Amino acid sequence: MRKYFRGGVAALTGALAATSLVLTPAAGAAPAREPDTATLAGALTTQAVQWEECAFPGVDEATVAKFKTVKGLACATVQVPRDWHNPADGNTIGIRVSKTETAFKGTSRQGIALVNPGGPGGSGLPWGAAMALRSPVLAGQYDFIGFDPRGVGLSTPLTCSYTVPNSTDVNVLNKAKVDGCLANPLTKFINTEQTAYDMDFIRVLLGEKKMSYIGYSYGTWLGTWYAATFPGKAHRFLLDSAVDASQPTLEKTWDLQPRTRDRQFQEALLPFMARNDADYGQGTDPMEIRRKWEEGGGTREFVGQLFVAWFVIPAMYDTSQYPTAAAAVAAVIATATPAGTDSERVEQIVARMLAVPGLTDENKAFIAKGKQNALAAIAKKERVAVKTTTAAAEVESWDASFEAIRCQDGQWNQNLHFWNYWLADLTMNAPFIAPFMSTPLCAYWPATISMPKPDKKTFPRLLVAQSELDAATAYEGGLATAKALPNAKMISVDNEGSHGLFPYNTDCVDDPIVFYFQTGATPRKQFTGCQALPLPGEDKTYDVGGKLANGKVKIKMITPAVKEANKIVKDLLSGSATAAADESGMPANL
Repeated sequence: MRKYFRGGVAALTGALAATSLVLTPAAGAAPAREPDTATLAGALTTQAVQWEECAFPGVDEATVAKFKTVKGLACATVQVPRDWHNPADGNTIGIRVSKTETAFKGTSRQGIALVNPGGPGGSGLPWGAAMALRSPVLAGQYDFIGFDPRGVGLSTPLTCSYTVPNSTDVNVLNKAKVDGCLANPLTKFINTEQTAYDMDFIRVLLGEKKMSYIGYSYGTWLGTWYAATFPGKAHRFLLDSAVDASQPTLEKTWDLQPRTRDRQFQEALLPFMARNDADYGQGTDPMEIRRKWEEGGGTREFVGQLFVAWFVIPAMYDTSQYPTAAAAVAAVIATATPAGTDSERVEQIVARMLAVPGLTDENKAFIAKGKQNALAAIAKKERVAVKTTTAAAEVESWDASFEAIRCQDGQWNQNLHFWNYWLADLTMNAPFIAPFMSTPLCAYWPATISMPKPDKKTFPRLLVAQSELDAATAYEGGLATAKALPNAKMISVDNEGSHGLFPYNTDCVDDPIVFYFQTGATPRKQFTGCQALPLPGEDKTYDVGGKLANGKVKIKMITPAVKEANKIVKDLLSGSATAAADESGMPANL
């Protein structure tokens, strides 16, 4: 059964030198001394932690009820220094933490394991209980700990405001948004470095000598940062669906993401549709299905964008939802001729989707949620369209944790000409996702920190798990991480696209991970190759994308199939570049 969930401080009163705590020592030098968060936090180390019943906003009641069956589940808000560089300034923020008490007492207990689901900005509070339920074997040896990182959820949130400029220039708008956020005194402290210190302080408050960790997606970046800063406190670490931690910033990870989405769409989803033509009725040739999709407008049309955003991309995170994504693509193609308003078209398309045979209750619930989101997006678009300029400048507020973290964890390229070229390149080489893309806010955001370089002498042994066609964190990034981190071993899952693997429910993937958490032993070879489970409704796994060799998947970012699909788009748009098309507003220069 497929099952996925689906990432140097200054010392108190100047006692320690700040940056020397986390910099990699020179060749032949002794390893840098680790920060002592107990000393840095001062009186906060003796705070009385008030454990209470947990609430998980945004989680459905049935799931919350399951969480509450986990032994010892309780939550508390702990106070941490707002700035671990200057903890003596007296400013604090709250971090919401959940704990479980599932580990057996005695020598078999391995300690605590913190969990982060990614984002950045994802709520990790429910993940202590979630991991205990997802991996009961490990729950017998670990007390899983969830937490909302600083700036997120029930921890002290980061909300930014800015005055909307009277301009349609995207650069003016973006800079105003960033400048408004930087004016918030909390903003500069919402980054991965500070969160890594928070994690270690959670360890201190729970009375543990070491901590283990499971991080998904951005959580792999957070876990790497912690392990590089506190290697002596890192016990067992799993980086699942890894970002490219070989790079000094998160820019490369987001540069690869639109391309990997194009790749999974063409290499995996469309072949799934073609193999199951009896259900989707768009033919048995993936390339001809792509041609029909593009001829109907694809993601260049607003309705096509809606269904990709709320049905196709989510299925790329969890391929158990491929039937809903395939139904969405087929239904959009079948209703390509505009009829009625956008809302009416959504209703028509969803009705066609629900007529596809074999949908599970889970698929139907997924469709219902996607429909709700699509209609909400239409309503928002209509509200924006009727806004008029008034004498009073409008002030907008937004949840800024995602942007603050990814932009402040190392300096992104701030040359706007570079980003213009980047967008033009995506239009040619990733045309399926290109219409969604724009210059990131990180192009306007200054950064002053960067991840410390792991020390080969002290960095812990850890595992990386990565699927071949992951559309959020590219396989290439996970491979680079496994190669760059000292003592890292990698488990690759060929022909898989889901984001977030463990537990995967195959012996090849799960056994070495469980054995590692139980014993500390990693696979003998650096790379272990595993086969994916069949997609829903299929009884075998089909070979797609690249090839597995010596435990690694060999695949190109622009595969031959993607290259052929890109040519279809280019030829289609070139053929539309007529005077009539130009007059009708067709974007002939795409």
